[in-house]
Amino acid sequence: MSVPAIPYAPKRTAKSVVLLTLAVGFILPVALFGAILVLSPLTKPAMFEALVNQLGGNYAAWSPTAKAGAYAGAAALLGFMLLNFGAIISGTTVWWEMRVSSRMQSRIGYNRVGAGGFFQWIADAVKLLLKEDLVPAEADQLLFRAAPYFVLVGFALTFVALPFGESIIAADLNVGIFYMISVTALVVVGIMLAGWSSNSKWALFGGMRSAAQVISYEIPAGIAIMVPILMAGTLSMQGIIRAQGPWPWQWFVFTNPFAFVAFIIFFIAQLAEGNRTPFDLPEADSELVAGYLSEYSSFRFALYFLVEFGNLWVMAAVAVTLFFGGWQVPGTTLQTFQDAIGPGPLPGAAWWGLQLASLVVFVVKTLVVLNVIVWIRWTLPRIRVDQMMTLCWKYLVPFAFVSFVATLLWMIVVARYPVAATVTGGVLTAVFAVVLAVFLRQTKANITAAGDRVDLTHW
Repeated sequence: MSVPAIPYAPKRTAKSVVLLTLAVGFILPVALFGAILVLSPLTKPAMFEALVNQLGGNYAAWSPTAKAGAYAGAAALLGFMLLNFGAIISGTTVWWEMRVSSRMQSRIGYNRVGAGGFFQWIADAVKLLLKEDLVPAEADQLLFRAAPYFVLVGFALTFVALPFGESIIAADLNVGIFYMISVTALVVVGIMLAGWSSNSKWALFGGMRSAAQVISYEIPAGIAIMVPILMAGTLSMQGIIRAQGPWPWQWFVFTNPFAFVAFIIFFIAQLAEGNRTPFDLPEADSELVAGYLSEYSSFRFALYFLVEFGNLWVMAAVAVTLFFGGWQVPGTTLQTFQDAIGPGPLPGAAWWGLQLASLVVFVVKTLVVLNVIVWIRWTLPRIRVDQMMTLCWKYLVPFAFVSFVATLLWMIVVARYPVAATVTGGVLTAVFAVVLAVFLRQTKANITAAGDRVDLTHW
């Protein structure tokens, strides 16, 4: 005899919980982005001196020790805010990805802790902090404990040269993109150490897969990065952005057809280096239990996932910087920012308004690319190890070299004529817009055919 199904009665979320969730969801990003917006320019030496003098101090009369200490304190505060930004964006990305994945799979997803389950990432963080920290008896005690911090440091250092706006950057290094590639290598070291020091076959397999995967995909990624470097003529992250324009047809990805190929190669390589599906082979649960994470627990386990999900922001932000015009605000030029500074020792309100606009533009672009990364994870299946290596060495590396050499010829033959670059940018932008419109139309038709609809009663 069949048991009659009990109808599901959705639980109404209390208004106080909804208001609290909205408050935290609004206050957190405003506080973080606001701190980065204000601290990034003010920690530069010239503006820091002007701020001290404006507040009634005499910076010139300070001793060298006092100057160094004050500046170090301001830089440390900015670094602390950037590290908190990385941690919080990682947690909110987890929540967003779980909501998107449940939507794509016709599940409810997070909906218990806070409105829409928004506080679930906080609950998970607290739970992992309070769990017992286990270290296998046969593991290398020192390396096992140190491995997660290699990963965390490699992730945190990327924010030093990551531009959030026209003047919103911790350090505008003249070798910024080279620095970004260098410090992210620490993440690979942390993963390999985790696999080797665990003294577990499954963890070792995961670590070796990660080594093969990341080292291999660094090659096409590095060659693809050379394309925007050639087009901009600089290694500076801000310099690459300034070499582009605010409108889509002025972005590198559209002004040069070979730059579009380079972006596809770079994007795929970043997915592989970030262990994202379909390249999540180092931690393939169905094959290796949890790969290099098999023996980890508690806070050290959480650090790896903090970096993995926080790295989505870094991947998207670097892609936006290199190919999509970064923080460039439509309707403005670099001279617009210079004119808005004003005659005073500190910039005027118009300059701060433009900085805020550049921050908003950069964040919106980054979130769009981040959402595409999430979308891909829940669309494509995991590939085999041999397929992963074949894709890298037989396809991505040769095409990356072709795009690199073709860009050299493009800069010599075509880029010297601004009209030709403008026409190319307009044509490629129009083609992309048409393809995007067709794709969205087909996606809507697929959703309609499946009878799917947005149901907010179960949030």
